[in-house]
Amino acid sequence: QVQLVESGGGLVQAGGSLRLSCAASGRTFSRYAVGWFRQGPGKEREFVAAISRSGSSTYYAESVKGRFTISRDAAKITVYLQMNSLKSEDTAVYYCAADAAYYGSDYAPERRQEYDYWGQGTQVTVSS
Repeated sequence: QVQLVESGGGLVQAGGSLRLSCAASGRTFSRYAVGWFRQGPGKEREFVAAISRSGSSTYYAESVKGRFTISRDAAKITVYLQMNSLKSEDTAVYYCAADAAYYGSDYAPERRQEYDYWGQGTQVTVSS
């Protein structure tokens, strides 16, 4: 079992930046591929970004490519989501999730159904 805790959300003006963090407790994070998802008001939860166990492969939704960067620290204890050039449509609750299944160290899924553990979420609000 792994517990995930997100932090770093808040209120920011359009064009600004935020960095979200996802910390794991209970087990080392290096055993999991990690994804970020978001759920806006009245919307379904959608994929944002994912990073493989090794950290060598990253995946992004088209809507955030070139603006968001997912990374994990060298100790693989924390996963980050750097969000730049934020837009009002980025407003959502952001969740990190961990996938315990092993598909190779350089793969991370984009489907939320493949993730086993979820954090409680952190609110990001972008004002226009």
